Amino acid sequence: MPAITLSGVVKTYPGGAHPAVRDLDLTVPDGSFTCLLGPSGCGKTTTLRMIAGLEQPTLGEIAVGDRVLDSVRRGVHVPPEKRDMGLVFQNYALWPHLTVRGNTEFGLRMRKVPAARRKTRAKEALEKVRVAECADRYPSQLSGGQQQRVALARMLAVDPDVLLLDEPLSNLDARLRLEMRTELKRIHEETGATVVFVTHDQMEAMTMATHIAVMSEGELQQVAPPMEMYERPANRFVAEFVGSPPMNIVPVGADPDGLAGSLRRYTEKHAGPGTPGCVGVRPEALKLARSRDEVPDGAWSDDAVVETVLPTGSSWTVQLRVLDTEMFAVTHEDPEAGPGDRLVCWASPRRLHLFAEDGSRMDAWDDAVAPAPKAAPAKAVS
Repeated sequence: MPAITLSGVVKTYPGGAHPAVRDLDLTVPDGSFTCLLGPSGCGKTTTLRMIAGLEQPTLGEIAVGDRVLDSVRRGVHVPPEKRDMGLVFQNYALWPHLTVRGNTEFGLRMRKVPAARRKTRAKEALEKVRVAECADRYPSQLSGGQQQRVALARMLAVDPDVLLLDEPLSNLDARLRLEMRTELKRIHEETGATVVFVTHDQMEAMTMATHIAVMSEGELQQVAPPMEMYERPANRFVAEFVGSPPMNIVPVGADPDGLAGSLRRYTEKHAGPGTPGCVGVRPEALKLARSRDEVPDGAWSDDAVVETVLPTGSSWTVQLRVLDTEMFAVTHEDPEAGPGDRLVCWASPRRLHLFAEDGSRMDAWDDAVAPAPKAAPAKAVS
């Protein structure tokens, strides 16, 4: 199926003070698993519903390849049932009086598919999501995870060109969410269908998507593959929203004794022209050492005091007081430190993210900056 393109799309609801979606230009590549990611109220579900045809844009155009689905200027609106798209909601919306097989066949029945063909396609869909053994049960006899699989099977049975998923995993517990993420990724790889998935959970987006589109207050902030977005966020909002624990953000200032002043002096010396409004460093990029002898040449470093150590099993999250600022570090080795211990925290300049006063990203590092480790360093904490 060709790419889905949204051009200059605006959606305003009657009585709304601000557009739910504004000036949205977005391309969903053919065969991609694209996640619309953002906090509640950012416009991601509205965008999905406009792609599905359940909402009409106030301005702009939505097209699939050369086929225009919505165009305010041309007066075009293709109804949902003619878009060849499957939609799964947060609420599974299964018919309680129908069996699993009956629910899976429902869309095919509405399309007047012959009975023999309905049974074959329903069986194939249930096998694909691994609930074929539940075909004769009713929704009330299923777990939440099984009900979610049936909702997916019902969608897959009609063989849509595009799968539209609106936070389908949010009602599941942590273990089932992990299981269903794996299933959805497997189904996408097997079918090659184009998937548009709405979520506020950045972990879901990072683990499943081929592309992530981050939205805030109705505006698109960045579209990129997961790791590119993680390593090169386009602005401060994306940097803070994507990642757990969130990125440490420190405003740059002139206070000579505080962390803001320390970072200002470091960036003035090592970065390119222009003074950043703030500096960000991800917790896993913030390293801990016992002394400055363990810090590579050219790296940023400052004194830190441990406030709390939070073990998670596979890693440790360390809350620090760096000069006058609270920061978090994540290490996969036991920090062997406790509250009140004094350490040195450091980060490679390439792991420091610089943002301008307006929040936009600054690519300002001098190519010559490349920290080199000290000769025969003592054992570092992380």
